[in-house]
Amino acid sequence: MPIAKGYAATDASKPLAPFTFERREPNADDVVIDIKFSGICHSDIHQARNEWGNSTFPMVPGHEIAGIVTSVGSKVSRYKVGDRVGVGCFVNSCLHCERDLYREQYMPGLVGTYNSVEADGVTPTQGGYADSIVVQEDYVLSIPDNIPLDKAAPLLCAGITLYSPLSHWKAGPGKKVAVIGMGGLGHMGVKIGAAMGAEVTVLSQSLSKKEDGLAFGAKEYYATSDAETFKKLAGSFDLILCTVSAEIDWNAYLNLLKVDGTMVLLGVPENPVPVHAFSLIGGRRSLAGSMIGSIQETQEMLDFCGKHNITPEIEIIDIQDVNEAYERVIKSDVRYRFVIDIASLAKD
Repeated sequence: MPIAKGYAATDASKPLAPFTFERREPNADDVVIDIKFSGICHSDIHQARNEWGNSTFPMVPGHEIAGIVTSVGSKVSRYKVGDRVGVGCFVNSCLHCERDLYREQYMPGLVGTYNSVEADGVTPTQGGYADSIVVQEDYVLSIPDNIPLDKAAPLLCAGITLYSPLSHWKAGPGKKVAVIGMGGLGHMGVKIGAAMGAEVTVLSQSLSKKEDGLAFGAKEYYATSDAETFKKLAGSFDLILCTVSAEIDWNAYLNLLKVDGTMVLLGVPENPVPVHAFSLIGGRRSLAGSMIGSIQETQEMLDFCGKHNITPEIEIIDIQDVNEAYERVIKSDVRYRFVIDIASLAKD
């Protein structure tokens, strides 16, 4: 079996460390990818530290993967050696039902890029903090030529996580959209929402990133630490995207929606957050959730970002600095997404 090198969590209480492991043998419909860059998502930290209670070890995190095709199986028709490709949050789906191209991330049998089990039901999946990966053709994405590979990586999670709800709830001209949080997810919501033609407002704890937010396309930027913000903006928005995992008062934000407005949860707080019925029924408001996006949506997102020259703001690190980067993510000390240069594995 092919041998891969990467960094893994071997226990929830231990830092990530160098790890050598076996990838599965490529099948006729598989694509083998030389990984060049892998983004760091906050969910990597949650899972590496078993904060969601479903982790298995050893675990190689990483589901924001960009690289180059090195070989393809005999039945692969869409990719060839040398192609620039990406891999997102899952590598198989709908194993027991008809595949739904726009909702497959919600269907049974979803196989995560890591901390999951391959379609054979036995082999553990391992992610992108490694030098190579083997992926079934249908779950490989084409990266537009004008998007650099390092900046393409975060689009495979952060990009699609914002594009999917913006598309589903029809953000566009005449719609007022608020984005809660201006981190790795939030700044992509601002860029994509503005490119769709929506009027975007950022709701952030402070005004420290206001200049960035306006440069990314936001029309307004408000500090949620100021109580006047909630009075001034009451009943203002058609759509609110909550990108934070902190336990904030959802009721206060629901009151910022117009009649028939929707607030969509994208972050996952550690504990349940109470919601009062009056926050919903008084304006026929909806509280919804959204999880990543389908493969077809993800390709649409990549093509949209290529067309509109949208890329995330990134900080490139060596893989040897991954544990320090995790701590900085927790402290919100990154503008706006860490990306690991996988070539740095050669230093170990």
